[in-house]
Amino acid sequence: MLTGRHVIEPGDLSVSEIEEICSLAEQIIVNPASFQDVCRGKILATLFFEPSTRTRLSFEAAMLHLGGAVEGFADASYTSSTKGETLADTIRVVSSYVDVIAMRSPKEGSALLASQFSACPVINAGDGGHYHPTQTLTDLLTIRALQGGFSGHTIGFCGDLKFGRTVHSLAKAMSRYPNNKFVFISPNELILPEYYVKSVLEPAGVQYTTSERLESVIGDLDILYMTRVQKERFFNEQDYIRLKDSYILDKAKMQLARKDMIVLHPLPRVNEISPEVDSDPRAAYFKQVKYGMYARMALISKVTGSL
Repeated sequence: MLTGRHVIEPGDLSVSEIEEICSLAEQIIVNPASFQDVCRGKILATLFFEPSTRTRLSFEAAMLHLGGAVEGFADASYTSSTKGETLADTIRVVSSYVDVIAMRSPKEGSALLASQFSACPVINAGDGGHYHPTQTLTDLLTIRALQGGFSGHTIGFCGDLKFGRTVHSLAKAMSRYPNNKFVFISPNELILPEYYVKSVLEPAGVQYTTSERLESVIGDLDILYMTRVQKERFFNEQDYIRLKDSYILDKAKMQLARKDMIVLHPLPRVNEISPEVDSDPRAAYFKQVKYGMYARMALISKVTGSL
């Protein structure tokens, strides 16, 4: 039962609950008109303390397609936090007005903190370098639709693995399914954090390898998950400039890949995927955007008790 539940990280959803959400999303895709009033009278608050295009608009579109309403902010500078109001007080206030909150913050642990003071379900829309569970649901729904399921895949995660919350979230989710293998591709400065290896991968018994060269491993992959090097996570601009062009997926690299491999990306991209790849049938990142709205429609319906 998901009614009233907070969703802070992928582990908050059981395997069966993920299946339930994906199945509902697939029903919505097939017959959206049947779901256009399920959240009538419900309000979603989007509290975005960090810039976002896809995630915020996807949440808002999801609630509107379900017949609900939306309020919130996309810029923290227009909120009482600039006056010194604590996050706890902001959440206490907002949750007294609405039925569900989607929150993004640059600070790790902020969504968990918000959930401790909220009178309604909190959905983490990204907290710093930690987790991004609805992007994970988006990724899972895309993988299920295009690759037939969640098991038996070799998945390459490429780019910023140190700060990449989407990587951390998806790898954690996919580690719960059998016979998946991971390949982590990054410069040495952006490797997966040791704490993540110890707390997530090793307990799950996941097979994984690392590589500094995309070309040497792309031919082994069923799924390539590209990420950008995130300027906003760096304290030193020189380090960002030095690393930002470490991996660029282009036609030449795609020629080394399997014919049935798919390319995913949480977006926004900068230059890590060349526009020439967009026309390749294996490029699935814009399909992924649409799946994200349906995944969020399903999740909102569940946590608000509308379905």
